[in-house]
Amino acid sequence: MRVLVTGGAGYIGSHTARVLADRGHDVLIYDSLARGHRAAALASVGSGRLIEGDLLDEDRLDQALLAHRTEAVIHFAAYALVGESVTQPGLYWRNNVGGTLSLLRCAKRQKIGHIVFSSTCAVYGEPSGSDLVESCQLAPVNPYGETKLASEWALAAHARAHGMGVTALRYFNAAGAHPDGSLGEDHDPESHLIPLALDAVAFPNRQLKIFGLDWPTPDGTCIRDYVHVMDLAEAHVLALSTSKPGTFRAINLGTGTGASVREVIDMVARVTGKPVPHAAAPRRPGDPCRLVAGAGLAGPELGWQPKHSSLETIVSTAWEWRKKHPHGYRA
Repeated sequence: MRVLVTGGAGYIGSHTARVLADRGHDVLIYDSLARGHRAAALASVGSGRLIEGDLLDEDRLDQALLAHRTEAVIHFAAYALVGESVTQPGLYWRNNVGGTLSLLRCAKRQKIGHIVFSSTCAVYGEPSGSDLVESCQLAPVNPYGETKLASEWALAAHARAHGMGVTALRYFNAAGAHPDGSLGEDHDPESHLIPLALDAVAFPNRQLKIFGLDWPTPDGTCIRDYVHVMDLAEAHVLALSTSKPGTFRAINLGTGTGASVREVIDMVARVTGKPVPHAAAPRRPGDPCRLVAGAGLAGPELGWQPKHSSLETIVSTAWEWRKKHPHGYRA
């Protein structure tokens, strides 16, 4: 298929663009580069396959869709820092929801048949204690989650009204890097546990903060469901191939098992052969104790099973990326 990937210069977007290209799809990346990396786009699909543009620039987006003769869109472009969304909600509503609405208007004009949307488990809000399944209450507790849910609603309405096949993939904790070390995780600021733990090992005077040691878990630290970025990329390709016109579906992507902060630290130490400098810090407001996917729908709907998401594989690939790119995509 001829696929346009919005936000394809970002973390998950670049990995998905690479998998699409490797499978023979004709891939074009559309990214403002406000938070993505030109080098990531180059490493994923090669030169000449990136259009620098904002989703709110509908003329430019229309031109990209038309010139590429686009058949499907995978939509990653969004801001995704929870704390920033709380302090700057207008920025998130304009970029995340406004950008999605712009994309939908252009997709309708250009008669795009299929859209796969990068959503998040943040649409569920505070978990009740059990694993989160797609039928759980949708009650996001921050503007980031709210904008993702609002985008899902808009996508569902357009699927019904205009015959589009739309899939929203609700990720849990994306982690890891491409096995060849050419693509990886590079955020500024970095807020994810595994790259922060690796940085504490790689750089002198860095220290990982553990936010709370008294959670009601076996070792007192929070538990999260980590999914390898290559498994997430595979799910997007499968979502395209199983998309049905006029339907909207929301699907969790997770392993159904969790790893605690201490377990992650122990694995980082094992993989790197070095202890992880760390210190206790107070709990952060809004942090759930346990966040694990009920991911039973992804198998029957997509034919998807995570193949690379053991904690050791995740940390090992992330460490290879960090060793090759100690400062990320920056020279």
